[in-house]
Amino acid sequence: MTSPHRFKTGFCSPALHRSRQVIALLLVASLGLIGPSGAQLSGNSAAAPNAYGNASALPALGDGSGMTTAAERRLGDRIAMSIYRDPDNLDDPILSDYLQSLWQPLRAAARSRGELSPELDERFAWDIFLIRDRSVNAFALPGGYFGIHLGLIGSVSTSDELAAVMAHELSHVTQRHISRLMTQQSRQAPWLLAAMILGALAAGKNANLGSAAIVGGQAVALQGQLNFSRDMEREADRIGYGVMTGAGFDSAGITGMFDKLQQGARLNDSGAFPYLRSHPLTPERLAEAQSRLQLEAKPAGAQATSAAALANTAYAPMLHAMMAARARVLSAPGPDALRALVAEGQRRLQAASAPGMVVSPAASQAAGAIYGAVLAAVRLRDFGRARELLEPLGRLAAGDARTRTAVELLAIDTDLQAGRVPLTAANFDIGNAGTRAEVLVQARSLLAADRAQPVAERLQAWVAANPRDAGAWQLLAEAYGKQKQDVRAIRAEAESRVAQLEYSGALDRMRAAQTLLRNNPRSADHMESSIIDTRTRQIEALLKEQLLQEKLDR
Repeated sequence: MTSPHRFKTGFCSPALHRSRQVIALLLVASLGLIGPSGAQLSGNSAAAPNAYGNASALPALGDGSGMTTAAERRLGDRIAMSIYRDPDNLDDPILSDYLQSLWQPLRAAARSRGELSPELDERFAWDIFLIRDRSVNAFALPGGYFGIHLGLIGSVSTSDELAAVMAHELSHVTQRHISRLMTQQSRQAPWLLAAMILGALAAGKNANLGSAAIVGGQAVALQGQLNFSRDMEREADRIGYGVMTGAGFDSAGITGMFDKLQQGARLNDSGAFPYLRSHPLTPERLAEAQSRLQLEAKPAGAQATSAAALANTAYAPMLHAMMAARARVLSAPGPDALRALVAEGQRRLQAASAPGMVVSPAASQAAGAIYGAVLAAVRLRDFGRARELLEPLGRLAAGDARTRTAVELLAIDTDLQAGRVPLTAANFDIGNAGTRAEVLVQARSLLAADRAQPVAERLQAWVAANPRDAGAWQLLAEAYGKQKQDVRAIRAEAESRVAQLEYSGALDRMRAAQTLLRNNPRSADHMESSIIDTRTRQIEALLKEQLLQEKLDR
């Protein structure tokens, strides 16, 4: 729930600090201090084509912003490019699927309530970055990009609390808060902007020094900025509440999240809650939230009927506990912390065997702890211990398709990490795999079993429907490579880079494919050759547009 103008450098690894000029641009843009060039802020700016050739040029009207939706998307793409390349950006299909199970009902509710306009829905990215960071934080970026720290997923107690955060962030974007802030703050004096840039850069190395510089630079205009941002936070609270309850999530998630933040505030936020610095719990916000919950409380016995509510079975708390444990392990704790997680899972295993616990809160907590213990044991390369814990975990999770699938995918990954071909690989029908996690994990399993052809066939269909899935394109490249289809493998690598907005690298790979075709004319696939020529021209146009925007921003 972090406003875009306060996007913190703290989550970024050193990979994002290689170019001071690029850092300054990204930080200033994401902090909401200045917009891009005057051409981008103009209401007459034309839309840039996206990576697959679509474009439109309808300006947004009546939202108080001087920035078009096309310009905001371009700016978001610029920031996203650096995040894609950051090693702390994590593509974990299992956690991503879980977030999408919350995210899609929220977007649908925003559409049905009229909060998400058709133009924004079509033009913006609506992508979520998973950030490998143990701090409790989330943020929205221009153009419909969002980030969620693993520490946030690992700390919330329920899916409703996580949905409350996501609904708030979604509302920041649907209400054009990002571009409105940038429009307002672009009018600040040059000396103030310079002070803010220097403060933001300093914060990357010394948070206290950076904060002092930023506060000093803001002194003249501080009150106006605070008033404006507080209004937007209250608006995001109000609209986010309607979106999350409209999607069928329990409003108790809001109170649970506020309780956790208040606890963090009482601990004086030692750095684990950057969320609090960028999203302060003012008395007004707390009072309004309490009033809203009391006024809009559901009558006794009332039931939500949305897709999210129907999916919220008795096993939903167990699934969340497992995903929270996964986030805690993937946030890269040290060996001692991993051993402690394994010990906690073993301790919980004894309690989980008690009768009548299958769908109880205690069973959910036990399943989460055991799931985390398996993953921690894998990280410690203790595969024997991991397999011992998988069997009882499977019994606990057997009553629900989603929890059962989560354990099955964990078992497959355990075998793959141990260098074994999963026993189930021989029987996989990847054509029936539905979710992204199922498709990609099963694809990795089948590739380990040298069954590249069904992987290529399934992934071809998947990327046709999901062309921005870089991970799927990369696996498809591996499947083609195993079948000695080198040209197709190179094109898939290029498409993976396009999906991450790395047009220069994508163009290099496309040209390499063209060279390979010229050198082997007899074996050339004319259909593939035509596709490569067309995509090469499209990527050249995208790269030209990208370089032009960079030139305008200098």
